[in-house]
Amino acid sequence: MNDLLAIAREAVEIGYRLVTTSEPGVVREKGDRDLVTELDVQVQQHIRAHLEQATPDIAFLGEEDGGGELDQTADAVWVLDPIDGTSNFAHGLPLCAVSLALVERGESVIGVIAAPFLGLRYHATKGGGAFVNEKPIQASSNKDLGRAIIAVGDYAVGPGAAEKNDYRRSVTRSLVENAERVRMLGSAAIDLVWVAEGRVDACVLYSNKPWDTAAGVLIAREAGAIVADTSGVPHDFSSRTTVAVAPGIASALWPML
Repeated sequence: MNDLLAIAREAVEIGYRLVTTSEPGVVREKGDRDLVTELDVQVQQHIRAHLEQATPDIAFLGEEDGGGELDQTADAVWVLDPIDGTSNFAHGLPLCAVSLALVERGESVIGVIAAPFLGLRYHATKGGGAFVNEKPIQASSNKDLGRAIIAVGDYAVGPGAAEKNDYRRSVTRSLVENAERVRMLGSAAIDLVWVAEGRVDACVLYSNKPWDTAAGVLIAREAGAIVADTSGVPHDFSSRTTVAVAPGIASALWPML
């Protein structure tokens, strides 16, 4: 596991260097208001090449290969989001991240996330704790929802967006009326690791793409956060939504979702 963690951290560092030294390049839409930059593709290509050389027997799933389904029966799969928060990155906002996980038979066992413009490097292994810049991290000890900062995921775009956003607005309205503040950061990876680090007390993400959540969910759990779906059922790759929350406010949060 230590050898695989080292390989994963080296891979994410490749992305870190590329993101901080390269321009986004050509920006195009791969769907309704869903952007991909030339650098997203380049980062994925470089990281994939590194992983294939270092671990040729481990499969690979990356967002910029057109996405696809995660094979939860596979012995091992690397799952990569080369730049999580592409819209932020394309507009010069620093809230974006390189996110890589190793998933074994449907469960994340290694998670590595770097926020290049913030100088933050997170990692966790199953049962081994969670760390930022080599220091252990722990989810918030806050027990008062009225003193909580809660991050919410982006509103929907594309087909069916109007119906989905009716629900999301209702959740946001409930949170605004009860939490200290609500934030929309624009990167699922950062949402999850900031719950792990205690910067925010919870995050509510309205989707569960494996490249968005595979690494961050493990890091959040290893830091002591509860991770489930919006109904409170423990989160896995079959969940439709992703919620990570400090234990002290969990019972107050779920009725709003």
